[in-house]
Amino acid sequence: MKVPFNGWLEGVPHYLPWFLAAIILTAGLWYAGHTALSTPVWLIAIGMLLFFRDLPRYTDAAPEALISPADGTVVAVESLEETPHYDGPTLRVSIFMSVFSGHINRAPFDGTVRDVRYLPGEYRNAMKPESSQVNESNALWLDTDHGPVTVRQISGAVARRIVCRAEPGMVLRRGEKFGMIKFGSRVEVYLPPGTPVLVAPGDKTKAGVTILARFP
Repeated sequence: MKVPFNGWLEGVPHYLPWFLAAIILTAGLWYAGHTALSTPVWLIAIGMLLFFRDLPRYTDAAPEALISPADGTVVAVESLEETPHYDGPTLRVSIFMSVFSGHINRAPFDGTVRDVRYLPGEYRNAMKPESSQVNESNALWLDTDHGPVTVRQISGAVARRIVCRAEPGMVLRRGEKFGMIKFGSRVEVYLPPGTPVLVAPGDKTKAGVTILARFP
């Protein structure tokens, strides 16, 4: 990637105006002796900043381990005979990212980007299964030494922008940041059939750290 993705920088247009508003409001209220009234604006500013948090992530997992591309909660592990997001049968692991999750997305495994496919769509609740079929999405197709892997970013009811800096031909390393989804969303990982999956619905995941599956 020409310029490494940085969540802090990506969020500047969102949180900087709130901090400026908080400072100006606090200064104005100070003369009136009511600076505490600016507290809600400060809380919003800090909340915005935390949403774009981009903290270092490291893993000591074995080389054959495939790691989570997103923070969140596993909502489904399914076998599919056919899908437009993978060539042939596949295993799909779906992760829901709430507005409180970190929203940086990372490559689950070393691979070369074969294709990036964006599809416009709706903005339904990403917790619901039907969001996978109708919501705006962006699919990152990776060719790995163990077969193809697809990471699909899906917008949610609040999310209105998918960010993906990866391009066809790029080589991504496991855990490398390639983008994010703003304000609540869903991420799906499509794996070769027969890949041992190590998570189940209800499990919490941490991007770049949690092991989702282990290639044979």
